Amino acid sequence: MQIVQDSLAGKVAFVTGTGSGIGKAAAKLLAIAGARVAALTHRQEEADATEKELAENGADVLALAADVSSPAEMENAVAEIHRRWQRLDIVVANAGINGVWAPLDELSPEEWDRTLGVNLRGTFLTVKYSLPLLRVAGGSVVIVASVNGTRMFSNTGATAYSCSKAGQVAFSRMTALELAKDRIRVNTVCPGAISTEIDDNTTRRDLERVREPVEFPAGQIPLTHGRPGSPEQVAELIWFLSSDLSAHISGTEVFIDGTQSLLQG
Repeated sequence: MQIVQDSLAGKVAFVTGTGSGIGKAAAKLLAIAGARVAALTHRQEEADATEKELAENGADVLALAADVSSPAEMENAVAEIHRRWQRLDIVVANAGINGVWAPLDELSPEEWDRTLGVNLRGTFLTVKYSLPLLRVAGGSVVIVASVNGTRMFSNTGATAYSCSKAGQVAFSRMTALELAKDRIRVNTVCPGAISTEIDDNTTRRDLERVREPVEFPAGQIPLTHGRPGSPEQVAELIWFLSSDLSAHISGTEVFIDGTQSLLQG
């Protein structure tokens, strides 16, 4: 995809989960397109590193550190954006975790709450506290969900994760209709297998006990003969949904998975 230079000039973008992967790639690309970027991560050192990297390329960046599941911390983060730029045009709710993948009877309530808290509650809080600024001139919200829980249900044991992602899609549809009168568009990106570090922090327990005896053909991602997508490809889609090129698109899920979910659904 050819990124249009200055297509987001004058706009402010708030991206969560920018420490690595899709969030970091999105923050970089939105900055290249001309946006001023508020880059939020869970740890201050990650936020500072992202800020330094983007600033070296001439971007106007605000580093933020917050727990997306904390109302107070997210409200404060948006207040920082208001103090810096007095506006907000684009929100990318990307922060998320895989959490614990385990049989239902082995999944603790605390593990369930943690996954839903970061992925679904975090999305709610990100959008909720951004609304006053978004309503000033309208804008775009892009929620990063997944093929899991939306079009693919073969990852047995990923129940909490899949429910959080299905919830994000429902949230996107409901808010797209509610916020249309405010000229705020809300769309969801549903990636399949992407080369990120999210699996490094995934806990898997006793999945063989509940996994169905199914074998998929070689090359689980047909379009690329098994090769996963890149964070930059997802970032390009986020840019498109953030720009005026998608001005009449809202309440929609866009799958970016090389037909993986059609094969493994």
